[in-house]
Amino acid sequence: MSETDMSKYEKKIEIRNIFIEDIDEIIALGRVCFPNMDPWKREQLLSHIRIFPEGQICVEYEGKIVGSCSSLIVNFDEYDDQHTWDTITDHGYITNHDPSGLNLYGIEVMVDPEYRRMKLGHRLYEARKELAVRLNLESIIIGGRIPNYHKYKDEMTAREYVEEVEKHNIYDPVLSFQLLQGFKIKRINTSYLPDDKASDSMATLMEWNNVDYRPKSKRIYRTSFPVRICVVQYMMKKIDSYEDFSTQVQYYVDVAADFGSDFAVFPEIFTTQLMSYLEEKRPDRAVRRLATFTDQYIELFTQLAVRYNINIVGGTHFIEEDGDIYNVGFLFRRDGTIEKQSKLHVTPNEKKWWGIAEGNEINVFDTDCGKIAIQVSYDIEFPELSRIAVEQGANIIFVPFSAEDRQSYLRVRYCAQARAIENQVYTCIAGTVGNLTHVENMDIQYAQSGIFSPADFEFARDGIVGECDANVDTVVVGDVDLEKLRRSRNSGSMRQLRDRRHDLYRIEWNGLS
Repeated sequence: MSETDMSKYEKKIEIRNIFIEDIDEIIALGRVCFPNMDPWKREQLLSHIRIFPEGQICVEYEGKIVGSCSSLIVNFDEYDDQHTWDTITDHGYITNHDPSGLNLYGIEVMVDPEYRRMKLGHRLYEARKELAVRLNLESIIIGGRIPNYHKYKDEMTAREYVEEVEKHNIYDPVLSFQLLQGFKIKRINTSYLPDDKASDSMATLMEWNNVDYRPKSKRIYRTSFPVRICVVQYMMKKIDSYEDFSTQVQYYVDVAADFGSDFAVFPEIFTTQLMSYLEEKRPDRAVRRLATFTDQYIELFTQLAVRYNINIVGGTHFIEEDGDIYNVGFLFRRDGTIEKQSKLHVTPNEKKWWGIAEGNEINVFDTDCGKIAIQVSYDIEFPELSRIAVEQGANIIFVPFSAEDRQSYLRVRYCAQARAIENQVYTCIAGTVGNLTHVENMDIQYAQSGIFSPADFEFARDGIVGECDANVDTVVVGDVDLEKLRRSRNSGSMRQLRDRRHDLYRIEWNGLS
């Protein structure tokens, strides 16, 4: 008896996360599922995948995407009872996603009409429940459509319609299904989605509670999340050896650790101090010789970060990669791990004298004090970079800089303070002072380093957490509160992040990295 080829009968169905290459199919699916409503925009789906990839799920059947759902995490208590879809999703971009939140909020479910007898919607809802359990979230909340209400709105209120559906006297394809999935109605939001004419712009706010949820009070009811920053205003002076440099660096790290700091922050290109004893007159050759100290620089700062139990933003150092020289900022975590961020915008002076190449990556780094970004000097003067970093979760932006005069310094300072306000984020600038009389193309330095906050009642009156005296060899230590920052973003007197008009403008990262 010959074996039957079973493979020809197989119909493969897969529940998986959505990837960038799926975006066109998801947009096309939206047009089929909701022909009278605006489909997803490509930039919105890109934002979903970048910010919360685990919450973006699809059903693939025989190689075709036939269903999908999108979600984000929020602290639901922070939103108005009559919130709209635009509010809860930040106009569809989910940049208000809060990884430390308690509630998974479902913002979209789509199933291709040709495949609606295959329980695909049930599979998507089950995938969401599994995600909520895995992430230990308290509940799933959804704003559900009531697409058959338009047939009854002349006869009854939305509340009456919902009650009739609950009693099974009326069938609604969405609400009836959601009730079967174990969701309970909390209330009706009256102006939830303006382009949903079938539901008369209304939605049923519904919740599914995770019975396996294990309360962790520190995640949301934390009264404060203080982070102490020590900014080093580094004196550039002639030295005679690498040991002189390492001694000066260790002194500052020791000072920062004595203050109980979580971060010690050094300035841009402060390692050019090593040039003062290299006796190389040509600037382009000098930076290449400086790049040969990269291993020693990394080893020094890694050891100090671990030894003193402090995260170090190691200013910047010139490194050579594939024949090019880059101006690179480093993060040395206290657990011994290392990250780097190349300077993206190189000044005319850097190009002319040193031949510095431009980087192509925007990075946001996880630390034991939340997510941070490093934007080197000139980069802080380009507001798009800070917005992208904050959308990726950055709470503090560190800005190592080097300025030769007051005008150059003020450009960095004013832009750092503007970024703090625009993005409701802390910024920190660390600069060099003094001079290197034995180094070509290293002018007199000007700095007044500082730590800046958003401008609102919760923060320092003038938005300055702390600042150094100008042009002296010193440090400034200040505490920033990440919990206060989070609350301000949700309920401050001004909410620049939430109030952006995504319907009018957007920032798009081309992803050259």
